[in-house]
Amino acid sequence: MAVPAPVRPALHKPAPPSPEAGLLGRPRWFNTLFGTDVWERFSFYGMTALLVLYATEPSADGGLGLSHADAALLYGLYMASVFLSSVPGGWIGDRILGPRRAVLYGGVLIMCGHLTMALPLATACYPGLLLIALGTGLLKPNMAGLLSGFYARTDRAGRDAGFSIFYMSVQVSALLSPLIVGAVGEGVDWHLGFALAALGMAAGLLQYVRGQRHFGDIGRAAERTATPAQRLRVLRLTGVAAGIAVLGYGADAVAGTFRIAHVMALVGALCVLTPVICFRRLLREPLLTAAERTRVRTYIWIFLASAVFWALFLQGGSVFALFAKESTDRDVLGHTVPASWFQAAVPLFVLLTAPFFARLWRRGGDRIPTVVKYAIGMGCTGTAYLVMSLAALAASGGTRVSPLWLVLAFLLLGAGEVSFAPVGMSATTALAPATYTNQMVALFWLAGALGGGVGGNALKVSGDQVPGPGYFLALGVAALAVAAALVLARNPLTSRLTSGGA
Repeated sequence: MAVPAPVRPALHKPAPPSPEAGLLGRPRWFNTLFGTDVWERFSFYGMTALLVLYATEPSADGGLGLSHADAALLYGLYMASVFLSSVPGGWIGDRILGPRRAVLYGGVLIMCGHLTMALPLATACYPGLLLIALGTGLLKPNMAGLLSGFYARTDRAGRDAGFSIFYMSVQVSALLSPLIVGAVGEGVDWHLGFALAALGMAAGLLQYVRGQRHFGDIGRAAERTATPAQRLRVLRLTGVAAGIAVLGYGADAVAGTFRIAHVMALVGALCVLTPVICFRRLLREPLLTAAERTRVRTYIWIFLASAVFWALFLQGGSVFALFAKESTDRDVLGHTVPASWFQAAVPLFVLLTAPFFARLWRRGGDRIPTVVKYAIGMGCTGTAYLVMSLAALAASGGTRVSPLWLVLAFLLLGAGEVSFAPVGMSATTALAPATYTNQMVALFWLAGALGGGVGGNALKVSGDQVPGPGYFLALGVAALAVAAALVLARNPLTSRLTSGGA
């Protein structure tokens, strides 16, 4: 007797949101999400522009007094934790809170984290970073899932356009925050800079709470509510894991042997094991159709390429920041430009290059599939590292080089981000099986966790110094090799990713 195909649970049919238009002709729900993300990105980029510089500042001057290698490791640990926490964050949004409440609670955690870092205590930095990482992991996948919920699954063009506008618009905030928060943090007081980041997140929460009335029923309920038994099992496992971690690191601290690298070892292991577990569980889900399984299996290759991209891109906030501080001539008309200001270059170039790539994608249509767009982004990133290898070669004698080297490298990183991140996010939501959108978005960010963990450890190869030309050259060549592999495999990958009409 034939076995009947598994039946999907009935999905909640949300009421359509108000079509009333707001600023720039966009719906009011879009403006609410946009405004919330603008302020969240203000807090995120403002704090990260300061983090490595604050960490390497001597303790006597109010910093953490870490070595260059340990500061880069701390930055990588934080970024990996942000992306890693998106996995439970996506599950919580899908199965317990619903995306609307998950975004709200995530924003509250982020604000509390920045307020903790604003305390004039060196030890407050670490719990503050933990709170921000947990909050961002809850907010980001559910923000993407909430945005996706306003578009029909068949409306790929509308969803791609919405994600592109959403992604590019918030770069304005990412451009301004390093200039404002960086100037206050470096020039006045580090903790006052972190307080400004908290103020930005508070403004985002106010925007979100006031604008929720425009959402209708979108995102109000979880797509597949977890049973009480499932919640209890997850709670028990979380409690046991947290208890083991606290006891282990507590004993490490009492013995006086604690190092940041010990935490990075755990996070690194989680970055490798978590995607394996998540993909395995998703592929074994009986509700998936054969076409959905084919797309998920093929997405693993996209996931690995994404991990390479993030491993290189995220070093813009650590290795590139150290190069700006130690090896770049920052004197302009008798004034020293804060090193944190260079972090505004990437969002600036994202805004400048976005129209070019938008026209390119529009004219290319289906002739430029997602895999090729990924290859272009990877190629731009690899070229940025080749530029930095030349800059490091010029600075190898202790000479401070022209800031134009960094500006050109950041231009290429910005172009790589435009070609990679919004395309990847849109493709992920399009490929996601029904009722698994937030968890697939979490997998997209999990590639960032894996990349952030690898990138955070990469500086250990060069020791406690600003990397030399060989470091940048090796990573640049690796990125170009991945770009070439994507181009060569574009046809079979594209065929499988579009299996079943995705």
